[in-house]
Amino acid sequence: APEGLAEMKGLQLLQLQSNRITKIPIIPRLDDIIHGQSTFVTDCGVPSAFDNALECDNCTMCCNINEGCHPQTKTKVQKLGLKGYTEFGAVLLTCFIALCCMVAFLLYITARRKNIGNTGTSEMMTSIKKVDMYALSKIGKDSVYSYFVTDKVCGWFIALVTLGIQIVLLVFFINASEANLQNDSTDIQFTWHCPRDTDACNNRTDLTDAGWAIYYVLMIAFLSKDMINGSKLIYHSAKITHSFKSRIRYFFGGTCLCLITLF
Repeated sequence: APEGLAEMKGLQLLQLQSNRITKIPIIPRLDDIIHGQSTFVTDCGVPSAFDNALECDNCTMCCNINEGCHPQTKTKVQKLGLKGYTEFGAVLLTCFIALCCMVAFLLYITARRKNIGNTGTSEMMTSIKKVDMYALSKIGKDSVYSYFVTDKVCGWFIALVTLGIQIVLLVFFINASEANLQNDSTDIQFTWHCPRDTDACNNRTDLTDAGWAIYYVLMIAFLSKDMINGSKLIYHSAKITHSFKSRIRYFFGGTCLCLITLF
């Protein structure tokens, strides 16, 4: 980059993309009120023409070797004070587990105060069998998670291994969604374009509000069933007619079903 660039106090627009500049001085973040995300543009995106992408913490836009660009701004998660989606996912799941525990405990306390059920009667045993069948129907008889509502050790082992594999695979997707424009493993699409004959960058994405609305509707339609069924299992885990082990099985199975769906 030209020498003395960092000393220019009146800079309002600086676009250095497609110039194969390998290093630039530390330039304070420019005022982007006038030119917005087009204010400070460099080749700090991936894939890069160099072994290591250009580092530019104060750039407003990063472009790659294919002349695709992406704004370098904080994501909604980062604006909340979190480092990225991985940390957000961990916080969200922790809060959800705590919420499930609190709800199940409050339901159990309420049931005990109302003195629901009478342990030790034949009617109770029949009721427990019916609830076991109900739990299997909610979690899905063909699902590997159905082992969580049984007392089979081998079944629990298979279900836990499956749960662990699913979480590991989901973590890979979360890591790939991190907004690190200098990381080759990112799945972020560089949909912006900064033409050389104009100082305004434009977004060429095909995503629309209607498309996002359809996406949310489909996701809710397909995943709400598992969330509802998992919540029902958590609710049934609070009934005092069940043994302690049964309550643990229902609660764990319902929580795992909700967690994977939420993940």
